[in-house]
Amino acid sequence: MGLEDKIPSGVMLTTVEGIFGYMRQSSFWPATFGLACCAIEMMTFGAPRWDSGRWGQEVFRASPRQADLMIVAGRVSQKMAPVLRQIYDQMPNPKWVLAMGVCASSGGMFNNYAIVQGVDHVVPVDMYLPGCPPRPEMLIDAIFKLRQKVLTRPIGSHELEVNEQREQQALELTPTHEMKGLLR
Repeated sequence: MGLEDKIPSGVMLTTVEGIFGYMRQSSFWPATFGLACCAIEMMTFGAPRWDSGRWGQEVFRASPRQADLMIVAGRVSQKMAPVLRQIYDQMPNPKWVLAMGVCASSGGMFNNYAIVQGVDHVVPVDMYLPGCPPRPEMLIDAIFKLRQKVLTRPIGSHELEVNEQREQQALELTPTHEMKGLLR
């Protein structure tokens, strides 16, 4: 005889964080930040064939103040990095970043001084999407995985502490160009 037997039908038990997580994960508003060929696939994601509107994210926001998801699609140059950080800082909390494509994730084939070797050196990244360029189906899958992360994020004053700690940890990671192994 469990708690389920005592509760009348039609009543659901959950937490406030669970409700907020469910609402947040169901309404991503992505910011447009297409930098290279991956941006074409990101635009295709919003087209009728894949129709991102089915999941509540059909409107790509031109203003960072109206967006909560930044999809960095393509390579980030050293000159573009401060602009990327400024746009990230202008986004309201909670905010998430998805690095789309191998160039945004690790610099890709552009292993030189002009390209940032991974956007995670500029902003904290929540989800990495590999591929050159990744297909819209892969972007859909990455967004669904990101939705699961959003569902479990804390809210309130604890959220601010977690955000600051997460950003600090992400910025203290070993830079990609200093890693040993298959990268060099």
